[in-house]
Amino acid sequence: MSQRVIVTGGSGGIGAAIVERFVTDGARVAVLDRRAPAAEPASLFFSVDLRDPLDTRRAVGEAIAALGGIDVLVNCAGVFQHVSLLDITVDDWDLVLDINARATLVTMQAVAPVMLEARAGSIVNIASMAAKQGGGGEGHYAASKAAVVALTRAGAQEWGCHGVRVNAVCPGYVLTDMGADTRSDDDVRTWSAKSPLGRLGAPEDVAGVTHFLASPAGGYLTGQAINVTGGMIMH
Repeated sequence: MSQRVIVTGGSGGIGAAIVERFVTDGARVAVLDRRAPAAEPASLFFSVDLRDPLDTRRAVGEAIAALGGIDVLVNCAGVFQHVSLLDITVDDWDLVLDINARATLVTMQAVAPVMLEARAGSIVNIASMAAKQGGGGEGHYAASKAAVVALTRAGAQEWGCHGVRVNAVCPGYVLTDMGADTRSDDDVRTWSAKSPLGRLGAPEDVAGVTHFLASPAGGYLTGQAINVTGGMIMH
């Protein structure tokens, strides 16, 4: 039986690569995003405002109904801002924490009853290297991704006895549209030099690890925050 997968933020960047990876493997995928995928979709699409918990629960419920259940949830939706600590406004904080952290909690809560009843399921939350090492110039972003890792541990500890696994992926520098206006060519060269592999990540690098965590091959992994950083972080 093919996996039934929900991917938030699956219309572009890392999320689109994750959707493609699951679809290639024969999964049925529902994308939850504010905009439809640019390419011809091979998946279902549900428009959602992830800042609105009620709308988020509505979209998750509709996706589960359309798929006939759920086996995998991937929380990939996120926003990034580069702002110094003294300049972070309350609105900045609320935007980043609402989408990156609170929406992760809401979607986890929305799928959990179905997974717990089935006594099976896998949740993969896309966090960030910033959860472990970030801070300067991205305090609210780093805080939001650290919260994602904490939610991952909580879910793993509470739901593991019911057969539900929860893991996180912590990508490093991955060239996507998010953050494109905050980086230069010099930045790319500098960041690439930090990796023993001498390159930045591609969305497909994150997609491969995400798919592994949701597959039977990753069946004894839960509560982990796995670095996909090209060796920039080794703990």
